[in-house]
This record gives sequence, structure tokens and C-alpha cells, in this order.
Amino acid sequence: MLTQSRYLELLRACRAIASDAGALIMDVYQRGYKVEQKPDQTLVTEADYAADALICDRLLQLVAGWPVVSEEGRLVDYDQRRQWPRYWLVDPLDGTKQFVDRTGEFTVNIALIEYHRPVLGVVYAPVSGHCYYAALGCGAYKQVPDQMATRIHTRAWDGGEIVIAGSRGRHGPRFQEFVAQFPQQQMICCGSSLKSCLIAEGAADVYLRMGPTSEWDTAAAQCILEEAGGGLTDTELRPLRYNLKPELLNPHFIAFGDRTHDWSRYIPRP
Repeated sequence: MLTQSRYLELLRACRAIASDAGALIMDVYQRGYKVEQKPDQTLVTEADYAADALICDRLLQLVAGWPVVSEEGRLVDYDQRRQWPRYWLVDPLDGTKQFVDRTGEFTVNIALIEYHRPVLGVVYAPVSGHCYYAALGCGAYKQVPDQMATRIHTRAWDGGEIVIAGSRGRHGPRFQEFVAQFPQQQMICCGSSLKSCLIAEGAADVYLRMGPTSEWDTAAAQCILEEAGGGLTDTELRPLRYNLKPELLNPHFIAFGDRTHDWSRYIPRP
């Protein structure tokens, strides 16, 4: 692992990279653009590709020899990738559907993975300019434009009213079953990794994801949430780990703020 001072240096650089990528994204957002569909049926735009090119180029310049895995890049064969002790994991535009739908709820995600765990994370929201960031042992922070960054923490849940973060759009039956267990509840629906960041700053308590996601969707937010005092785990409460298999799909996962609860008992089983 790196020293805390080195993590802080990398955080400063990654925040600048995410901000510059966000500026490119906003340039496309404010004018016309073409929407394409990738083979996996997900959407992609000029903004995804522009942000990807900028981020990958800058990260490769930042530290020579550290590979970059990005949603929009070519995935290196696992036989080679499994040898990496450290690499960057990037989603240049997390929430392309929200970008296309113009909800403003999309982010730039940059994570550093060391020995299968995220040790640095930056989540930047280009529309609001809010930036969440953290590194191992350094705490989690939120930066709002024209203000000093503030340290963020998850909040305790006393078993009463709960704030549940959820995705926009239709929720599946298992998510509905999960929600129904809490008689006093509020629901906050938003896109991208902002859901986990809401938990990290104490604005929400839990988020259950039972649908498909990829490793670049969760890594940056996981580091932020863990440094804020919470967790992002599989349904058995094991922290998500990265680059352990040829494909980069996540298991179903739960993000939570209060570590004192056994959240697994609320998760509906098949």
C-alpha cells in the first residue's frame, strides 16, 4: 500500500482530472449529440468517449506503468490483468441514461484499486459541481463549488424511520420486498453512484441493488463510503472485491451507513 501523503497527492490530481472531464461532458450536454447503443444494449454518447479519452490519457501520464481499466476502453485479457497489483478503474460517465434523460444525475468515477480493493475514489457530479472523494486512511470529503471541502460521515440508524436510496425507473419485486420491511420510510431516487454518496454524507441510510452492475460502477463510491464509516458489500456483507475474475460484473450488493446492523437479514432471498 502507498503512504497517506502519496494518496493525498493522487487525490488532488484525480479531482482535477475528474473536473476537467466534467467540463467536457457539460460541453456536450449543453448542445446536440448523437446517442448510440452498445452491444450490451446500454447507451453511449460523444460525452462518454470524450471523457474517457481525457481521463485515460491523464492517468497514464500521472504515474507511468499503472494500467487503466475504463468502461469505454478495451478490456485486457484476464491472464494479463490478474497480474496487476495496482490499476485505475474508471467510469468516465456513470449514468449515461440520466445524461440522455437530462436529469443531471450523472457522475465521473475514478478509483485506484490495490490488491483487489478500492483505496482511492473520486465521484464528481458535473451539473452540480459537487465532488466526493476519499483515500484509504485519509477520511471521506465533499467539495461544493466556492466552499471549503468538509469531511463527511455516515449516520446511525436507530431502527425507526429509514431513508432508502433507489434508482430511477421501475423497481423489481425483490427491491419492493426489501422496502416493505420498513414501516417508516422515505425514498430518495437518483441516478449513478450518487446513491452511495448520499449514504456516505448521512443523507440516506441504505441502498440495495439487485440488478446488473459492473466494477467501474461501484469502486470509487465504495472507497468513499467505507472511509465515511459505512460499507458496500455483497448480500452476505462481504466487501466487494475487484479483478478476481475474467468478467467485471458485480454481484448483487447493498450499500449502508450504519455498520452496527446486520443488513443481510433484510435482503430478500430467491
